[in-house]
Amino acid sequence: FDFIVIDECHRSIYNLWKQVLDYFDASLIGLTATPDKRTFGFFSENIVAEYTYEQSVADGVNVGYDVYEIETDITQKGAELKAKEWVDHRDRATRKKRWSETEEDTAYTGKELDRSVVNVSQIRQVIQAMKTAVETQIFPNRKETPKTLIFAKTDSHADDIINILREVYGQGNAFCKKVTYRAEEDADSILSSFRNDYNPRIAVTVDMIATGTDVKPLEVLLFMRDVRSKGYYEQMKGRGVRSLDGDSLKRVSNSADGAKTRFVLIDAVGVEKSLKTESRPLEKKPGVALKDLLQGVAMGSRDDDTVLSLANRLVRLAKQLDDKAQARIEQASGGASVAALGKGLIAALDPDAIVQTALANAQAQGITRSEDTLLPAEIDAARAQRVAAACAPFDRPELRDAIDNARREREQLIDHINLDQVTFSGFSEQAEGEARAVIQRFADYIRQHKDEIAALDFFYQQPYQRRALTFAMIEDLHERLSKPPLMLTTERLWSAYARVQTGQVKGSESRRQLTDLISLVRFALGLDGELKPFADEVDKRFQTWIFRHNAQRATAFTPEQTDWLRLMKDHIASSCSIARDDFDYAELADKGGLQRVWQVFGNELDGLMDEMNRELVA
Repeated sequence: FDFIVIDECHRSIYNLWKQVLDYFDASLIGLTATPDKRTFGFFSENIVAEYTYEQSVADGVNVGYDVYEIETDITQKGAELKAKEWVDHRDRATRKKRWSETEEDTAYTGKELDRSVVNVSQIRQVIQAMKTAVETQIFPNRKETPKTLIFAKTDSHADDIINILREVYGQGNAFCKKVTYRAEEDADSILSSFRNDYNPRIAVTVDMIATGTDVKPLEVLLFMRDVRSKGYYEQMKGRGVRSLDGDSLKRVSNSADGAKTRFVLIDAVGVEKSLKTESRPLEKKPGVALKDLLQGVAMGSRDDDTVLSLANRLVRLAKQLDDKAQARIEQASGGASVAALGKGLIAALDPDAIVQTALANAQAQGITRSEDTLLPAEIDAARAQRVAAACAPFDRPELRDAIDNARREREQLIDHINLDQVTFSGFSEQAEGEARAVIQRFADYIRQHKDEIAALDFFYQQPYQRRALTFAMIEDLHERLSKPPLMLTTERLWSAYARVQTGQVKGSESRRQLTDLISLVRFALGLDGELKPFADEVDKRFQTWIFRHNAQRATAFTPEQTDWLRLMKDHIASSCSIARDDFDYAELADKGGLQRVWQVFGNELDGLMDEMNRELVA
């Protein structure tokens, strides 16, 4: 290379670029914050100039955002002060006030607020509206105010906002701080606390945190100033986009229930409308349910709003789901993760990629085209081709159901409106009929799906296959049964059998375990003459098994060996099987774990575990 350009290495997202500076010699040229067409940089194998905000969200580097608007009458229309009105006059520099009459009629617009005129009521209305919106609509489940950054017009405007924040929230000085070059406290210290500590919850700045400073826990940006520069506005929004894992977020926001999945831009001055931003909120249809977005795409909706909104929901959902939910979606999609599905939708709408697809299509047809000579119809066809490919996985009903079920499993609807009352208490023919219907649905299901569900296949194979029935098999069967439309939970099935076949059902008063599903399947198949908790059956089989072993062995099990066998039996009762790794669980680890049990049984241990897994479960 003749030269290498480094742009703002000191402001790296991950503070890694010092390595580049150390590697190359001092002849490298540092440029200003504004790149031109000669400037190139790379991030995650993407040229920075070509690395869009949407791509960064899809990659998990950044999060998406929603826009919430606050409008007031005076912000929109301004107001007028009549002559001879007694008002405060405040010196902009010293903040000293004097009480005197206005000399003439003074009309002002919203643009002049907090510059030539300060309307305290306007500031208070915006702050109160923000507080109400955050607590009731934006983050209704949070117990503390999310980390919030407010952009003020001037240093004196920041002081006014701080005073009203403390008044509206009823909090002390630690709750909100001013972070400007003219702040009385050390700005770096405040910024560090804002980033890492519980307090302050709200920071007010003019320019100091507008660029080049990361505060990853930020979840709310309130704009109380307009911005004319597109690039500067993008950098100001960038304070909120950084992603953050759940544990790190909870360290400063205790009631957060997971990773940071978005931030909310609260626009109190029309900043979103006053210019076209390079990035855009991915969420275009916040009022449309995820299920409806999925159905819309499956039915052929291909408009940008629908596709981007679905992408945003999927990328956000990917940060919230556990490994099991992720795996179910990946299986239903044919191998694509929920994050990859969202990223694919975003990539499908990439304008540059659409052009490249259109050029490739033209070349395949033997037509010579350049970017400038592409026809609108060719670009539209390329877009349709890319979007159709990205949307194709959602044609699968099982994928749409898996995604929607995963989303619903994360949430509970708390209905404070509809009041309940008891309409019936006791047995009836109708209740018994419903119980019989539940039992029949269960019997029909296990018969129809015996060849495709591992847990059912295990019981249908006669004689039993010499393989263990695993907890994962039972868990998979339970999830299938308990979801709509069946809704056959272990508790519901047990209650139905108890109502219809009272004399054959034991342990109705005990709390159900997941492994009780084994007893339910065996009873439904006629393998057992009575329905009783799985743990009771394991106890019974264990007594028979250990009695037989003691009779056959040269010496009976020692008391310590018997204690260990009982512990292993209890683990099988709750987990279907026992293996070496299971000795890390607390009940077994507290007794010395694998090391101790190996000392007690030696080379017999693995054989005994295999035998117990067969004898006590099958």
